[in-house]
Parts: sequence; C-alpha cells; structure tokens
Amino acid sequence: MEMTSLYFLAPGNVDVRQEQLAQPGPNQVLVRTLLSAISSGSEMLLYHGQFPDNIDLDANIESLAGAATYPLKYGYSAVGEIIERGDGINPDWIGKKVFSFQPHVSHFVTETSLLQVIPEGLTVEDAVFLPNLETALNFVMDGAPLIGENVVIFGQGIVGLLTTALLAQFPLSSLITIDRYPLRRQVSLDYGADFCLEPSETKSIEQTILEIQRESYRGADLSYELTGDPKVLNHAVEICSFNGRIVIGSWYGKKQAVLDLGGWFHRSRIKIISSQVSSINPEFSGRWDKSRRFQVAWEMLKRVKPAQLITHRFPIQKAGAAYRLLDENPGDTIQVVFTY
Repeated sequence: MEMTSLYFLAPGNVDVRQEQLAQPGPNQVLVRTLLSAISSGSEMLLYHGQFPDNIDLDANIESLAGAATYPLKYGYSAVGEIIERGDGINPDWIGKKVFSFQPHVSHFVTETSLLQVIPEGLTVEDAVFLPNLETALNFVMDGAPLIGENVVIFGQGIVGLLTTALLAQFPLSSLITIDRYPLRRQVSLDYGADFCLEPSETKSIEQTILEIQRESYRGADLSYELTGDPKVLNHAVEICSFNGRIVIGSWYGKKQAVLDLGGWFHRSRIKIISSQVSSINPEFSGRWDKSRRFQVAWEMLKRVKPAQLITHRFPIQKAGAAYRLLDENPGDTIQVVFTY
C-alpha cells in the first residue's frame, strides 16, 4: 500500500510524497494516522536550517534514529488507529486508538511495544499533546518548585503553557509568565498564571513580585527559559534570587547564547539547569523511570485537556502552508496539527 510522507528538503522547503509501505510482519501492526502535531521548537530549527550538525535527530526514538541531513522525515507526535495486524498480534488490537513517536506520515508499521494506548476519557486531540506534556512534566521535576516560591516562565508557546498549567497546581507565592503574543498571554492567564507580561515589561517583574511579597522581594526563586531565544537567558539571570534556579528547556540548535556572568550572577550562586525530556534526572532514577513519567503525563492530560490549544488544522498535503504560518505569523498560533 501507499503512504503519504512529509519531507524536509532544505531550509524553508518541505515536500509531501507518496511512498510504498510494507504490510505488517510478525508482531507488528499497521496504524492509520489521524493527527500529528508540529513541534514549533525542534521542527522550526529544521525549517530554518539551525538543527545541530553533530547529533542524531533523536537517538532515543527508533523512528528518528540517524543523522540530521536533508532530505529527511521528522516529527514525533502521532495519534492513530490500528487497522491491520501481523502474525502473533491479538485481534483485540484492531480499532484501538494509540499514540506513537512517529514523523508526519499517513500510515506506519510498528511493534505494539512502541505504542501507547490512549486512555479512556481522552480524545485523540488531547493525546497528540503527550510529548509536550511529558516535556513540561520533566521541566517541573527538574526545577523542583517549593511551597511559597516565586516562579517566572519566559515563553508561553505550547510547552510553556503546559508548564504553566502544571505549576499552577502548586502552592506558589507567585507564578508570572512572559510572552510577546496576546493570544498566548490570555491562555496563560486562563491556565493559572498570576500575571502574564509582555517582554517589554520585563523590568516590571521585580516590582510585581515586590507587591505580591509585601516588601520581602528577593527575586525569582525559580525561572524557566522556554522561548527558544538565547538572549532571554540574561533576563532570567537579572531577576534570579540568590541561590535561585534557572531551568533551560529551550533547544537553541546552532544559536549561541552570550551570557553576562560578570555581574549579579558571579556572587549569587545561581544554578543553571539543562532539562531535556529524553532522560530522567539521576536524582529521581531510583524511583522514577519513563514508564512512571508517562503514566503521570497521561493523568495530567486528563486534568489539563489541552485539545483546546489546537488553533490550526492543515491537511498533510498543505504542509508548506502550515510551516509558512509558523514562520511568518507565529503569534496567530498555539498548536498546529496535520490531518490525514
């Protein structure tokens, strides 16, 4: 049979192709994709030619193993329905709605061990957010927020908003978010942020926290840099408290971060933490593994119900228009998905 596949051909250039797909072999199933979500972080690095040259696409995902050289297929958030099975597969799998880390393709063959059945109570629109919710959960675990802390999140793209939704459940003193786009600022407030400021208002963050804390301001105890812009790191340092933590969840690709480490940072014992979802913080590895983290991520999806964050749906055949929208008018979007 044939499948439809999205290829990144070169910076700013994508194509949709028809390819042959083998039938499922022993212990494999054929999945028809219903939705796949665009990652406006890593996929736009590919679209802009800013993906690092010296690493695999993602060595931790079987479908994305290999070098990041054009032309290539990419994507890692697909939900679909099992429509065929190979030998050795229980017929009960037929018709199940599942999630898989797959590139943007209309069909794929895989082993059931690489699938996650979508729990009852969640739609496929909710389930397509699983990777980003897992990433947000990883950020929260690495930041380790404490009761009464002041937390600031730079960036309210999809991962930033989901991080806000999780942190809003903690008994913090304040949760302040920052984003340049009005649409995202409003959703941030809806998800529980106390304040959501424009980047031009960064200097007012200190005053905002001061008012909340009634003259006991000491800066942000914990901040997250989730904008994808390395220049923002200096703002995170400026508003960080003594011995505060800065979690960097952005993936900058080839973009370089020029940091001012000679001023406040030098004497403040500030911790800068790299957070990436492909691994578990070693501090937790005795009690946590990826299976447990996925279980919690599914439960958080039930609470957050992020399907409402889908702002645009494009047939896979119009993939070029989807990436142009994200490139030219990102403020009009939150989550863009492909339909099949």
